[in-house]
Order: sequence, then structure tokens, then C-alpha cells
Amino acid sequence: MGKATGFMDYPRIDPDQRPAQERIMDWNEIKTHQDLAVVSTQAARCMNCGVPFCHSGVILNGMTSGCPLHNLIPEWNDLVYQGQWEEAYQRLVRTNPFPEFTARVCPAPCEGACTAGYKWDPVTIKNIEFEIIEKAFAEGWVKTSKAAPTGYRVAVVGSGPAGLSAAYYLNAVGHDVTVYERDDRPGGLMMYGIPNMKLDKIIIDRRIGYMRESGIKFILSTDIGKDLPAQELVAKYDAWFSAPEHERPGS
Repeated sequence: MGKATGFMDYPRIDPDQRPAQERIMDWNEIKTHQDLAVVSTQAARCMNCGVPFCHSGVILNGMTSGCPLHNLIPEWNDLVYQGQWEEAYQRLVRTNPFPEFTARVCPAPCEGACTAGYKWDPVTIKNIEFEIIEKAFAEGWVKTSKAAPTGYRVAVVGSGPAGLSAAYYLNAVGHDVTVYERDDRPGGLMMYGIPNMKLDKIIIDRRIGYMRESGIKFILSTDIGKDLPAQELVAKYDAWFSAPEHERPGS
């Protein structure tokens, strides 16, 4: 914890959004970048609590409190405050394979659980996460990697967040992974259910590109059970993981 009194010394400063008169002319994201010096100051507001609730990810009466991914938020907040952005990125992706998605569309239960928020405003956790991952892409810290091949072939059915996460981790330990998607583009509801103003589709395509470079194969426009019998997956692969979305109306 680099700034013990940061939560008292600095007020919360949220990033600006694009002006409304500009936004009505296109479908682009409304979120804008914040000056990194300001982001570092905002990270200093993290109290690094002895028992931080922000990354607890517990369910209370059917509602989530804290980060469901158990991101170690105080750690990367302190690294950002210290100017150690690459280390903050490495800490972030230890628990979250796709922070560029969550930093845009997550409702941020971590901020709702932030201890500073009991008396002051909570830390701008979601925006700090956004700036960490976007700086990582800009600086070239995001790499494609794969362990030594295991010889096992695994099929993943569905390319929404669950399917992509499964493919990411299975590939990372050396399995040969193929993702099947019934739509013509991967991403699931992130691609077809979230408007560009919140999550531009080039952000999804950017990540899919990295996954393809790491060896993950995507077979699109293939609905398992209709275009391809599930039994063929059982025969062709050593294991398969099903992560389909809920059926859409009319499907």
C-alpha cells in the first residue's frame, strides 16, 4: 500500500464519456481514456484492506458482492500507483483472461463492496482495470503462448465468455482446442447481444485474433446437434466442453 491516506487525500474522479452530440453520429464506444497520471492517483485511493471485500465474489441473498473472478484488486491498484503497469497487467491476467471485456461490460460489484465506499466514494476499480489492459495491448505486453503439446484434442461448443475462457485455459496447458460456434462470428452474446457503444466488436475480434495465433481453431456457422451430430465430437475428440447460450427466442 503506497499511499496510506490516499482514500482521504484524493476524491474519486470518473472518466469522461464522449459528448452526446458526438455520440449520436456513430455507434462507437462512449467510454474515453483517462490520463494515466489521474489513473495512478485513483489507484492510490485503494486502502489495501486487511480483509478486502472487493475480490471476495460471494453470493448474498442471491446477489453478488465483490469480484466473481476473485481479481486481486488491491495488488494491481498498488502496482498502478507505483507506476509498475506491466506488473499490474501480469497480476490482472492471473485471474482474468479477458479484462478488456469485463472492464467494459461488468456492473462492477467490486466497487459496490469497496470498503472506502462505506464513508467515501469507492475506488474506480473498473476504470483502472480498463486502463491496465488497454495499455498492455498498446505496449505489446499481451502475448500468445502455449505449453508443450499434451497430445489431447478438446472441442469447446459455444464461443461466448464461458466457451472462450475454457478454450483459453485448455490451450494454455497444451491441449489442441477447437471451438464450435453456430453463428458466423465468435463471441456469443458479446458479439450479438451487447451494443457497440458498450463493447465495440473490434475489441472482440482483437482477442479472437490472439487466440487464433496461439493455436485455437474456430469452426463457425456450425450448430452442434443440427449441422453436426454431437456423437461426432465424442468420436473425434478426447473430451468436449459444452458452453451454449440460452436458447434465443424463435431459435
